[in-house]
Amino acid sequence: MPGLGSGSRRLPALSTLLAMGAAGLIAAGPAVARVAHASSSTVTVVEHANTDTEVPVAPGGKDEKGDILTFVNPVFNAGDTKQVGHDEGFCTRLDPTKGIWECLWTTFLKGGQITVQGPFYDTKNSTLSITGGTGAYKSARGQMKLKSLDGGKKYDFIFELS
Repeated sequence: MPGLGSGSRRLPALSTLLAMGAAGLIAAGPAVARVAHASSSTVTVVEHANTDTEVPVAPGGKDEKGDILTFVNPVFNAGDTKQVGHDEGFCTRLDPTKGIWECLWTTFLKGGQITVQGPFYDTKNSTLSITGGTGAYKSARGQMKLKSLDGGKKYDFIFELS
């Protein structure tokens, strides 16, 4: 990959970065540890998709290219028992016949924020890029697996931080 360099010189830096990320989660206190199922590189939360609103580009409300989907939804811990934050974002419909959206959103947790961008599909799960974060997640990079639950009423957000 461009900009990553080569050789094993990067491995100690990566180990240090992962250790710093884990230390940041611990330093942020028990609130962050309770936010989600977390290891040194994975954070899982459950979104309740109850505010999703599709805004049509043309009158009549027909699902078509260019429609916007907006949302501000509550986010719960991995066990789906306690609200630990929320998300805010939007998606643009790219192809209604194939059920394709392109999305950008931020998940707000007690320890900071994680921002993602990538595809959302009407009928299958997807993987989005983690583009950044704040607070305990200020060096966040990696991917987020998006897994539909309960017929699309809920979603697992599985942040794989690197």
